[in-house]
Amino acid sequence: MLMNIKLNDLRKIFAERITGPIVPFLYRLGLTPDLVTWIGLVINVIAAATIATNHLLIGGILVLFSGLFDILDGALARFTGKSTRFGALLDSTFDRLSEAFILFGILFLYSFDVHIIEILLIFWVMTGSFLTSYIRARAEGLGMECKSGLFTRAERVIILALGLILNQVLIVLVILAIFVFVTVVQRMVYVWKQTKSNAS
Repeated sequence: MLMNIKLNDLRKIFAERITGPIVPFLYRLGLTPDLVTWIGLVINVIAAATIATNHLLIGGILVLFSGLFDILDGALARFTGKSTRFGALLDSTFDRLSEAFILFGILFLYSFDVHIIEILLIFWVMTGSFLTSYIRARAEGLGMECKSGLFTRAERVIILALGLILNQVLIVLVILAIFVFVTVVQRMVYVWKQTKSNAS
């Protein structure tokens, strides 16, 4: 529990350090949070196409760049006071789509030579990633905040981008395959403890 709180604090500090100087500039440009969300999705689609055509270094850089937009939309919404429930839904939906596009790009790349291990790992990682996000959404629907876990979307994006840049996709897929389900278990345990404490 304490480790999760510290991790969440570190993520928040890190995100604020990155977005702090950029958000006012985006505001002066007249960009809206939803438009920033759309830009992030488009960059991810381009990244997926780049990865699918075996340009892993460029793809990895684009994945990192899109990750910046992933945190900028929320920061811009808070800065402008334009946070909306639909904007939050759009952001979450596009996060899932973006991750699916990137993993599909890798899947497409490996499908030609039938890399069975990589294909199975991609399926496993995609399943775990969606479960991680689903548990948080379901917990929040039940009135509980659930941002705990080692590998949230931010960590997954960074690790995946580094794997692409360094051309170590298999190693990264193994790491993700393990830790996305570690995160699933962490979130399940966290929600279970919350429900037990609320019931007592």
